Amino acid sequence: MASVKKNIFLTVGAAIFVVIAGHGLSWADDAPAAQRYGECLKRADTRPKEAFEDAIAWRDMGGGPPAEHCAATALIQLGLFADAAKRLEDLARRINKTPDFKADLLGQAAQAWLLAERPGPAAALATAALNLDPDSIELRIDRAQARAATGDFHGAISDLNQALARNPRRYDALTFRSSAKRRLKNNTGALTDVNAALAIKSNHPEALLERGILHRLNENKDAARADWMTVLNHAPKSAAADAARANLEKMDVKVR
Repeated sequence: MASVKKNIFLTVGAAIFVVIAGHGLSWADDAPAAQRYGECLKRADTRPKEAFEDAIAWRDMGGGPPAEHCAATALIQLGLFADAAKRLEDLARRINKTPDFKADLLGQAAQAWLLAERPGPAAALATAALNLDPDSIELRIDRAQARAATGDFHGAISDLNQALARNPRRYDALTFRSSAKRRLKNNTGALTDVNAALAIKSNHPEALLERGILHRLNENKDAARADWMTVLNHAPKSAAADAARANLEKMDVKVR
């Protein structure tokens, strides 16, 4: 399935972001339906209102789950996250597919609830998804983000530990774990994790943002500024850049 992504930072004092994405879902049983589904998803990314209207018309003509999923995807791009989450959750409950397929859908619904800033339902759906597919790294990370957003940083770290045990090079999971450790006042462990993330991907904006926060907490303002300026230079339109600007402004105000 073509991926549909939307990144945000949750304002919980930790550099946590979520991704709405397809994980190889195969909806259509025939080539024409598969082609229409792909076209619908592409339109959802660039013209979501039009894509939603087309998807609903297709559904009413018998388009079934592919049409419903495209409609939910378009709602995400329109910023109607709660509506999208409800549609994805309902579709996951009704769909007659394999457990891992249902788990993917529930994971997407969980991510949509996170985008709607409703981490409680997100955590519950991620747990339901993990019951169907307990070996999924993505679902572990999804639930970790939801748990962190509810303030359950110990639970988040537990999920991230399991994700990293399966793939130690997941720099995103290392960054999330760094954020969770920082929230638990374990700045030494947090710095170890974020440095490990940056050793794997040196320009990862979220990791640079997180390390800058840790440097500021350690009273190393020059190092913090350097990391945040790197975010602004390499990813100026990202959510990480918005957070870096806010942190720079806050630090500069305190300096004055």
